[in-house]
Amino acid sequence: MREVKLSSQLTVLSLGVAAVLWTQAASAATAADMPNATLQTITVTANSSVRKDVQEDSVYIDDYTPAAQASHLSDFLNVVPGVGVGGTSSVNQRIRVRGLDDTNLKVTIDGARQEGALFYHMGDVTIDPDLLKQAEVSVGNNSVTLGNDAIGGAVAFETVDAADLLKPGQKVGAKLHTGYASNNDELLTSATVYGAPAENVDLLAYYSKRDANAGEDGKGRDIQTQDSEGENFLLKAGAYIADDHHVGASFSRTENKGLFPLRPDFPADAGWNPIIPQEVKRDTYALDYNYKPANQLVNVDANVYQTSTQILRNSDGVPGFEFDAEVKTTGGKVQNTSVIDSSIINGVSGSHKLIAGVEHYKKESEMSRDFADASTDEATNTSVYLEDQWQMGKLSLTPGVRYDRYESPEYVSAGKTYDNVVGALAASYEIAPRTQLFASYTQLFNGPDLSQTIFNTDGAGTYVNDDLKAEEGDNAEVGIATTLRGLTMADDSLKLSGKYFETNIENYIEFVRAGSGRVGLDCATGELNGSCQGVINNDEDFKIKGVELSADYRADKFNMGLSYARARSKGEDTGYNIASVSGSSSESGDKYMVNLGYAPTETTELGWRSTYVAAVTPNTASDDNEKPSYDVHDIFMTYTPTQVEGIKATLGVYNIFDETYASHASRNSIDDAYTDFEMGRNIKTSLTYQF
Repeated sequence: MREVKLSSQLTVLSLGVAAVLWTQAASAATAADMPNATLQTITVTANSSVRKDVQEDSVYIDDYTPAAQASHLSDFLNVVPGVGVGGTSSVNQRIRVRGLDDTNLKVTIDGARQEGALFYHMGDVTIDPDLLKQAEVSVGNNSVTLGNDAIGGAVAFETVDAADLLKPGQKVGAKLHTGYASNNDELLTSATVYGAPAENVDLLAYYSKRDANAGEDGKGRDIQTQDSEGENFLLKAGAYIADDHHVGASFSRTENKGLFPLRPDFPADAGWNPIIPQEVKRDTYALDYNYKPANQLVNVDANVYQTSTQILRNSDGVPGFEFDAEVKTTGGKVQNTSVIDSSIINGVSGSHKLIAGVEHYKKESEMSRDFADASTDEATNTSVYLEDQWQMGKLSLTPGVRYDRYESPEYVSAGKTYDNVVGALAASYEIAPRTQLFASYTQLFNGPDLSQTIFNTDGAGTYVNDDLKAEEGDNAEVGIATTLRGLTMADDSLKLSGKYFETNIENYIEFVRAGSGRVGLDCATGELNGSCQGVINNDEDFKIKGVELSADYRADKFNMGLSYARARSKGEDTGYNIASVSGSSSESGDKYMVNLGYAPTETTELGWRSTYVAAVTPNTASDDNEKPSYDVHDIFMTYTPTQVEGIKATLGVYNIFDETYASHASRNSIDDAYTDFEMGRNIKTSLTYQF
């Protein structure tokens, strides 16, 4: 424990040193490219929008060493300041951004929205990391282009394309991958075949299988499951037509089945939380189209998709456990980007990047429980938006406006229609070469979601709230980003970014569960102190405040990344924190992270990742148990031998000191029997051969 505490103190000290370097060297910056704040191998997407440069992160999976062996979204998304992933099993991974879980985030896979909540004891994001090329994260909502249902921000997952794997001049290729993890005897095997049978056509087919037993926490206790099996499929095709047009089609499936606890966010218990056979499956079909002629006024991106996520439980005929729940989302979007020289419009030097779009989607839920007929519900949303990224020398302004028309579910708010207009304004100014001050303000809107699918019913026991208000609010941020060069040697760089944010949420929507000793809603009035379940607006407004800092230093063969993130929620009247969808606290604690990397040779890379999360005492009506602090360290190495081209080997030891801990984004309790503990020490090794 002494080493653990010392490491956390060194983390804080390192952040302080980075801040001092920033202050002392800010005046030494010279003219160069605009900063793109990074954290080790988190690559921030670079484009002409300053706001997106400093407020949108992209984690490229192949470039981030630990992610090459990821079996869980937390293995790579946790490196983004402000982001955490809870849940320790494949059916329970739940993304949190600034404490808000995925029911308040826009989550897409290859542009297809993943909408609706299945069961509050399970996660709603069903995807295997081995499918992914990158994950683009919008920490907070800072643009009208995100659309509805994105109060906390967005996560856009993108699967791999043939063009990403084909070498110059290559017509056909393959990639074989296998990996093993010691803690839960997990074995992953995958194969990808890809090619370009014609000059303008590319094809890809992928299959993987992941088998695992129960893992153990730091004290040697089994966690989550007895055994599980996962299968993944991905088919993609793309073609260029007459150079200006590109069409693509894809199908992906993630399927996890095995023996999981009835409530997967709690440890298994033979009595109240038995292990039963369960299966979670996601299918996503997508078509996309791009038209980009030489004219800068036209750059059209369009897509249509259908995605479905399904839970199947087999209780061998025992009532109470048997159900088939599914959420299906069908939608599409058309967006055009125009680049206009502003001197054409008003004689002022600079340029406009106009983004105009329309999006429509419908989400449907279907539930069959204990052998009864299925009940269904649906909601639809249509959005129209316009954003102008106006660059005027060192100053950038980005105003935006969006209109939403949302038709709510029948069993939640009686099919009520909500019409809403929101606006946004972002600005940045280059105060010195490669140094920007930025600020943004975005109004928020979120219509009532589908009820949790396993409780979807039109029978007795459900309160339909026809007075339900949509969630509204705003998100404001201010910060600075800079890139300093030549601090210790000619070709080094130090990239720093820091921001402060406030998110206000009005009419926060809560699901109230009845039964098993819980106080539900009055079945007639919707007041608390009844026996019905349903959705209500919380009586108070919530505010989330916090800061996010990051620093990335690179010099020759060495790199070091530091980050700090803090988010706190508080109710205006009671002072309570926002409760998550599961009823537990959303507070995630102060998180410090250090990443070190060193490449001693052309073929070898070494790395260390250290994460310290401070203790936090939640303050909600249902949860006041302290979430203990924890300190986790990982080491890893990759080797790419020159003797055989295309081979890459990775070896890592994760949670090297065998820490017993639960992520603050997971289920926590003062009682170990109700806490979702993470894995203890885990040795992973993998081998990839691409030819």
